[in-house]
Amino acid sequence: MSSDASAPASAAPRIVDAATVQRTLDFPSLVHALDEAFRAGREVPLRHHHPIAQPAGRDAMLLLMPAWSRGGAVGIKIVTVYPDNGRRGLPAVIGTYLLLDGATGAPKAVIDGSMLTVRRTAAASALAASRLARADAGRLVIVGTGALAPHLVRAHAAVRPIRQVAVWGRRREAAETLARTLSEEGFAAEAVGDLGRAVRDADIVSCATLANEPLVRGEWLAPGCHLDLVGGFTPTMREADDEAVRRARIFVDTREGALHEAGDLVQPIAAGVIGAGDVVGDLFDLARGTVPGREHDDEITYFKSVGTALEDLAAAELVVQRL
Repeated sequence: MSSDASAPASAAPRIVDAATVQRTLDFPSLVHALDEAFRAGREVPLRHHHPIAQPAGRDAMLLLMPAWSRGGAVGIKIVTVYPDNGRRGLPAVIGTYLLLDGATGAPKAVIDGSMLTVRRTAAASALAASRLARADAGRLVIVGTGALAPHLVRAHAAVRPIRQVAVWGRRREAAETLARTLSEEGFAAEAVGDLGRAVRDADIVSCATLANEPLVRGEWLAPGCHLDLVGGFTPTMREADDEAVRRARIFVDTREGALHEAGDLVQPIAAGVIGAGDVVGDLFDLARGTVPGREHDDEITYFKSVGTALEDLAAAELVVQRL
């Protein structure tokens, strides 16, 4: 089926699998597309969260994330988050994206939402790092070994000269497996057991976990470090402690989302450690140049993302354009 907006409403939507999403969304192009989308803006209602109680283990979550552009496409992502899926050999986050014609509402494409999510999430972190990490940042620590982790490494390497990668995970064997994969791609990668030592030596620390208690301590962050927090998406989730926000210059993907949903900010604000006004800017500000990014080599920068449907729509539009 043609992806042209003039296609008949009765035509069947294109089905786009994960391999096609990964192939079409190279990180340099996707980072550029997100930069343009944040500069231009989109209509993005606050996403819906629906907890799903589980008879055993942690509760699951259903997320509905709509977005549209004036005169352009309409999209919605349907995501489930099942934190205990790792024990079943399944990813914790599973999603489907539906892209609709903005003029008729007819479905244009049904896209693998899980791959779309990891690619756009990693690209958003890279977009932030392109403004906030030091230009010579070459040492990256990745905290977490899930589906998103390798994409974060590749995305950061698209905007910064990443040479060395330290991988930390709760399960050593998973960290070693990821390190081997990254080594095969040309990175000097190794699994590490001492997270504190690895963070102290890092230029960029990128966290993609489902932690409810902080893993990264602010006292470990060296002058000039950039901290990238991706995993937490509810007010009860934390990846870094209060000292991290106290020491850093803070940025978010969107103020509305992060200040309502990110435990890494909601909790220290509630405790009086920082105020909402201590969030310097978001990706709209950075893309539009209304707030400066990194101001000097020794400052610690902090980026917290919870995801926004703007990113999904921009990524889905790029996929369909390239097909």
